[in-house]
Amino acid sequence: MSSGERPELGAVPETALWTLWHRAVEARRPDTVLHDPKAVELVERIDYPFAERFGRGAAVAQIQALRAACFDREVEDFLARHPRGTVVCLGEGLETQAWRVDNGRAHWLSVDLPETAALRERLLPPDERHRILACSATDPRWMDEVETPHGVLVSAQGLLMYLRPPQVRALIAGCAERLPGATFLLDTVPRWFGRLTVSGRVRSHGYQAPPMPWAMDADERGKLRTASPAVAAVRDVRPTGGRGLVGALLPLALSVPPLATRRPAVTALDFAGRP
Repeated sequence: MSSGERPELGAVPETALWTLWHRAVEARRPDTVLHDPKAVELVERIDYPFAERFGRGAAVAQIQALRAACFDREVEDFLARHPRGTVVCLGEGLETQAWRVDNGRAHWLSVDLPETAALRERLLPPDERHRILACSATDPRWMDEVETPHGVLVSAQGLLMYLRPPQVRALIAGCAERLPGATFLLDTVPRWFGRLTVSGRVRSHGYQAPPMPWAMDADERGKLRTASPAVAAVRDVRPTGGRGLVGALLPLALSVPPLATRRPAVTALDFAGRP
């Protein structure tokens, strides 16, 4: 265990450590599906009982890495079209995406709760192109800090499930209104899993997942259009690749009912531009 940073976070912010740990577990493999040396470095720097608290589940780690890879792929595509664009990461925690896909020209804005933003600032100090803003994602004031001339992508990886349904709709609607032409990336947990978390039945080792009051089955993504008339397109961002049993089962989970409709999903919302 490292003798470095010792974080003390609440239940939802602690998920930042959970996802960091599982990305690092996967990244340490020689056959990894996600090259993430920065995650490995952070785990080694943080004084926290990761393995005791979260376990060492290889399958869970790979699934988390495949989710992150979906977000990476969309961000890389965005930056290919908008090399000087702005990537806004809501509830980013200790995500290390910028170290995986940054093109050296883009601008990154990390928006998080004050305790998590402070931890990120100590471990991943900001610079001219990478800013950190201590602000709730549900507080629209963060939009005042977004540089829009060269295109915007908003990423809400591992965030929305912890919000209440009206907050999710308000966030999407606010972004659609204030950031025309932007893309909004999000991930969802299926309804059955959300119910388990709300009843406190998702526990592994010493860790209990926080309640996830907003859940959505994969075949319900079209309902996201109703958040705002400015939602011009809704796209399913599907994981690719995979290794071993996870890789073998992934095509089935994506195509065979009921798995295909009762699975976690990554979705991209494209907002209409200004008239």
